[in-house]
Amino acid sequence: MFSVREIAEALGAEAAGAVDLIVTQAAEPQDATPDSLAMAMSPKYAEALSAGQARVALLWQGADWQGMGLEAAIFVTRPRLAMGGVTRLLDRGQREAAGIHPSAVIDPTAQIGADVSIGPLTVVGPDARIGAGSVIGAHCFIGADVTLGAQAHLREMVSIGARVTIGDRFRAQPGARVAADGFSYVTPETSGVENARKTLGDQGDAAAQSWVRIHSLGSVRIGDDVEIGANCTIDNGTIRDTVIGNGTKLDNQVHVGHNCRIGNDCLLCGQTGISGSVDIGNNVVLGGQCGVADNLFIGDGVIAGGGTKILSNVPAGRVIMGYPAVKMDTHTEIYKAQRRLPRLMRDIDALKKAVFK
Repeated sequence: MFSVREIAEALGAEAAGAVDLIVTQAAEPQDATPDSLAMAMSPKYAEALSAGQARVALLWQGADWQGMGLEAAIFVTRPRLAMGGVTRLLDRGQREAAGIHPSAVIDPTAQIGADVSIGPLTVVGPDARIGAGSVIGAHCFIGADVTLGAQAHLREMVSIGARVTIGDRFRAQPGARVAADGFSYVTPETSGVENARKTLGDQGDAAAQSWVRIHSLGSVRIGDDVEIGANCTIDNGTIRDTVIGNGTKLDNQVHVGHNCRIGNDCLLCGQTGISGSVDIGNNVVLGGQCGVADNLFIGDGVIAGGGTKILSNVPAGRVIMGYPAVKMDTHTEIYKAQRRLPRLMRDIDALKKAVFK
């Protein structure tokens, strides 16, 4: 529970009216109860306030809060940033119990920091180190020689393989897997896949062969303030480590292949797949279901729209879309032209008939 004044102070925002009112939850305007903070940060939500019972709302600058029948208001200039502050303040978490559950299996050589919570049936391997203030959910696995920084938060069933190094304030959603072996195989002789890659279409006369495994000797290094979503998978490097920089966020079901190096403050959205040995710069955003071919470079600040398939290097600052990826404005023109094709074909048929006559 927080007062309107406390919420405004936490947001660094201006408040008006009965600032001592107590708020217990956030709600959409039409669903708000008298103890809710109605999230009405744009004029388009004002009408919905009358359908709810809110006494206090988060509003846009200059809003006529009294005319809306409210008793108090908090004014914000950047709605989604305010949303981040409010949700952080009101998040009730998963109710993890303090201390180490008696069913957890912790190797005697593991080093557990102060105020760490470890849930039931979690396994912590030899010489693993868990930083102070971390919360490890139920059924997690932390392998041998793992270093996990301070204030980590692992939801249930997160798995971290051997020798992984992770910075402070790491968050992992249920089912995330860090440090699986890379998908790396080779044939004794040149394969049809290698020929097709060289010729862009011809397998040549390569014989069918069995695949020989290339083991992963590297591990994974992850910086500070990284978050990975549910069922993400991050592969070990073959010789060197796979690396993810500070502040990078991975959505659910993102795959990062072996040897990849991902920079700082990147966003990789749901179901994006990064092939092996890809270098990604800082502040890159890859929309949902993007795919990146192996051994490519993506420069700083690149933005790729959803469903983009990147088959070649991308220079810094480029905004791209499509399969294969091109500049987004070019893709838009291609799409418009594609939609006109049926009409163009009819016009061509009519012209052909006229010429033949």
